[in-house]
Amino acid sequence: MLLELQIRDFAIIDRLHLRLEEGFNVLTGETGAGKSIIIDALGTLRGEKTDVTFVRAGCSRARIEGVFSLDDSAHVLPLLQEYGLLDEDDSQVILAREISAESGRSVARINGRAVSTGVLREVGGRLIDIHGQHEGLSLFNARTHLDMLDRFGELLPLRGQVAELASQLRRTREELAELRRSEARRQERMEELRFLIEDVAAAKLRPGEEEELLRERAVVQNAARITSLASDAYASLYEGRTGGRPSGRPVVESTAQIAAALDELSRLDPSIGPVAAQASDLHYQAEDLAAALRSYRLTLDFEIDRIDQIEDRLTVLRELQRKYGGDIAQILERAGSAESEIERLANSAEHIAGLERQEASQLAELARVALGLSSRRRAVGDRLAQLIEGAMGDLAMPNIRFSVRMERGEDQSGVPVPDGAPVAFDKTGIDQVEFMISPNPGEPLKPLARVASGGESARLLLALKSILSRVDEVPTLIFDEIDVGVGGRAGQVVGQKLWAITSNHQVVCITHLPQVAAFADAHYHISKEFSSDRTRTAVRLLGDEQRVDELAAMLDGTPSEHSRANAREIIGRAGGWKRQQRDPQLAV
Repeated sequence: MLLELQIRDFAIIDRLHLRLEEGFNVLTGETGAGKSIIIDALGTLRGEKTDVTFVRAGCSRARIEGVFSLDDSAHVLPLLQEYGLLDEDDSQVILAREISAESGRSVARINGRAVSTGVLREVGGRLIDIHGQHEGLSLFNARTHLDMLDRFGELLPLRGQVAELASQLRRTREELAELRRSEARRQERMEELRFLIEDVAAAKLRPGEEEELLRERAVVQNAARITSLASDAYASLYEGRTGGRPSGRPVVESTAQIAAALDELSRLDPSIGPVAAQASDLHYQAEDLAAALRSYRLTLDFEIDRIDQIEDRLTVLRELQRKYGGDIAQILERAGSAESEIERLANSAEHIAGLERQEASQLAELARVALGLSSRRRAVGDRLAQLIEGAMGDLAMPNIRFSVRMERGEDQSGVPVPDGAPVAFDKTGIDQVEFMISPNPGEPLKPLARVASGGESARLLLALKSILSRVDEVPTLIFDEIDVGVGGRAGQVVGQKLWAITSNHQVVCITHLPQVAAFADAHYHISKEFSSDRTRTAVRLLGDEQRVDELAAMLDGTPSEHSRANAREIIGRAGGWKRQQRDPQLAV
């Protein structure tokens, strides 16, 4: 529930600190005092849009902060943990919003950590539910009626099963449609794959072959120069010739002579031993080098037409690349998987038949569960209609008839139903739900949006909220002048129903009806104060006598002994009713 609300520099509010109680919190005051501004401030904590007009004139920013208890909000904990916004020992969550006067942009924080507006909306929407005086408009949207009905009947788990079955069926149908589209070119694709396999087999492709051929071509193209260089190097080492001309002793012979001389020198002067060893190593390396060059020369046996052979093979490889796309490795990979694809395509008819059997089975299961959900909705709708009519009778509208209309649309590819054509389905099932109303005796039932007046829609919303509150997880419900259009005679019943909601929720209500305010567990007075240059909103918690004065002022504008006596009577009557609800053994 909402424990504290702090507002700073928001509209005409400069500083406001409101501590709320459990149960029924009532806010009263003159029109324009700032009551609805407090509701607007709470709306920002639910992620609603903001703009620069929210910032108090002359201030740089507005700030709103709400402290919520988590004791009655266990359903919020997984969400906070998912976003890393909850510490182990947290028993509260703090939502804050700052709005810049310069840009109108806002910064949202949860437990001191900056979050996106989307995250604030997701968390705030699970902590506060705001119902304004025009909230009855939501009743006019038939798309909300199905959700209301399913929440009231606790049918959401069953609806989830329908949604999962519908998703499975749609996936099967999509796969079938794709296979049927592919069937048209199945034979063509199989021929393409067979040609690929034949071409690869005929070409005898090898991984890395193209790279080997390119290297060999570079060697063959420079055959004469390679042979000349190798021969010259060998001749210098063993024959003492360079380019066919004598150039002195061969390198191997010279290094042998040097090594022998230094070996003899080392026997005369041992200090030269390392140099002699180095000369000996140099001689052996020269001999090894000459032997390697001799072996290399023997391999240089170039075929006269080898370059033509290489070019012809490269042409074959490039033609395959042009035909099938990709490099040789990719072509080999495609050829390797072609057999399995041919087998799959050859068996596609069998695969399609299997999917068709699966589709029929899934459709039958969806029909079974969706029809069961529809049947339960019918029973829940009848029960909801009875409760709504009873609640509207309590609200001085005893002649109202209320009904939940359920319809289905035909669809040849839809869900089969007994004794009828297949019906359309979606993730919610097979039903189209709309609330119907007849406000006067003898009039036919018509869609709610076309019949209900402002006062009727406000009372209907209150009736629905009082009935649906037991399945509503949001801990704090805010009602902003929801009693607009409700006369004094029905005011007491409005107060009773709002107070009754507090068995499962904290309720905050702005009202102009003393009959509603009399049921408050905590009554706050909102006033507008004037100074020499500014106007500000102030709030104070009323004591017992102050409550009497406030209700007396609400009754006739100027408190008098008579109006105070009436106020005490209204408060006493409300208190007696509340005590009886807590303990039915007590007399009113």
